[in-house]
Amino acid sequence: MVCAHGPLDGVATCQLHMRSFKNGDTITVEPWRAQAFPVVKDLVVDRSAFDRIMQAGGFVSVNTGGVPDANSIPIPKRDAEFAMDAAACIGCGACVATCKNASASLLSLPKLTQLSMLPQGKTERRERVEKMMAAMEAEGLARAPTPAPVSVECPKLISQDTIAKLNREYLYAVATAEPMA
Repeated sequence: MVCAHGPLDGVATCQLHMRSFKNGDTITVEPWRAQAFPVVKDLVVDRSAFDRIMQAGGFVSVNTGGVPDANSIPIPKRDAEFAMDAAACIGCGACVATCKNASASLLSLPKLTQLSMLPQGKTERRERVEKMMAAMEAEGLARAPTPAPVSVECPKLISQDTIAKLNREYLYAVATAEPMA
């Protein structure tokens, strides 16, 4: 099986040891083949498309007041765990490299999911998803139509549920958008 992260589940290429391969295995190393990642030299690609997507909305910009005690804002355990699971993405780009549609959903969704699950991020959730999806399209990176193929390629095992959450956030943003004048 050919994948962008080697023979182990939940391990990114940068964390992979040669002992993970069997004696005599053939290892092919090549640059990613997504238009948004132009090859700079040898095995070096320009990943600045990811930076531009994150800059488009992967943060909370509203004033949420002073720094409260961590336990003063109750967050349901299920929501906190879901947000933390989504934040496991390390932005390596394996999902884009191996997806036939060059989808960057696994890059965008961790931040979108994480911030939409936490109280501080709810204020800007609609604008955030619109900006990040527009940035993905501007970079030539698609949105995953269905979660299954993308989650299989993720070296950090981002779940299909998390990818589905991205699609729901996008549909929510479109459905609640202000009508154009």
